[in-house]
Amino acid sequence: MLTAVGCLLALLALPPAHARETPAPPADPAEMTALADRLGDDRTGGVHYENGRLVVAVTDEAAAETVRNAGGTAELVARSMKDLKAIHAELDQLGWIGNTSWGADLSANQISVELYDDVPAADRARIEAVAAAHPGAVRIERLSGTLREAATPLHGGMTINNGSFNCSAGFNVQGNTGNKYLLTAGHCVRGGYYDWYHGEGSTYVGRVIDWNDRPGDWAVIDYRNADVTPYGTIRFRDGTISQIEGSRYARLGETVRRTGATSEDMSGTVLDPDRTVNYIDGTVREHMIETTLCMRRGDSGGPLFIGTTALGIASGALELDEPCSDSVVGRSFYYPVQRLLDAKSMSVF
Repeated sequence: MLTAVGCLLALLALPPAHARETPAPPADPAEMTALADRLGDDRTGGVHYENGRLVVAVTDEAAAETVRNAGGTAELVARSMKDLKAIHAELDQLGWIGNTSWGADLSANQISVELYDDVPAADRARIEAVAAAHPGAVRIERLSGTLREAATPLHGGMTINNGSFNCSAGFNVQGNTGNKYLLTAGHCVRGGYYDWYHGEGSTYVGRVIDWNDRPGDWAVIDYRNADVTPYGTIRFRDGTISQIEGSRYARLGETVRRTGATSEDMSGTVLDPDRTVNYIDGTVREHMIETTLCMRRGDSGGPLFIGTTALGIASGALELDEPCSDSVVGRSFYYPVQRLLDAKSMSVF
């Protein structure tokens, strides 16, 4: 039992209040992120929370000391952000593989791959080959279920209709305010067909807010009341998806591709990047692109592109008796998408 004197001695032994150790304030997320940025992708493995603590992953002791000196918590890891990004990009190069997802799990210093139901064996093998090339860096999890978008996706090349006939979606673009729009052919709007749908006419795409049909051939559909989700991509007839990352004017002699609601995907050659076209019902003279590609009714408005670059909006073509294919040399014409984007202060996304 402590006596009064003992209690007094115990109190005297305590350090003064100002000398007692106080917990360090939590690291500021913005400051730690900026610090990781300064260290660079080759020396850090990213910033993440672990059990409520903010952790900066680093690849060397000197970087760890820098983090500690700044008041942060450091963790030594095997792989840098540069490494993780490279593996992520390698998986992206596999292209579209339905019912999968992948990305960096910074807390595990790995790339996490999720495989849901019914991923074909050949595609699983392609993913597993990437994982095998980077031992310990890729974690593959098998999960049940099907990945579906919350709203109907709309990609360039897909069918749109006005209740009477079909055209094709061209490119999804955005304005300076971030609003999303769909580009298609102006002659599709002829006759007052301003409201457009997808599927069997039940999924609302949007309303035409601007268009021209002679001397141009373009239309702008506003997505703001749409029942679809626009993506900055092209959907091919086999179901695969390709991102569109830029736009420019076409060049003489280059090999280009087109897709649409009616014809198969095809490749052809630009014969003239600046041509006047005299259709049987009028003239389009705003720098039209002429190609060797074949086109059918319903392909109007569809995208002409090269790689990930948007070039044109399908306008018209020479009518042929035989089905379209890469072996058929035709003539088709496209409105230059860059001309329209420049005029409307829009861009692909």
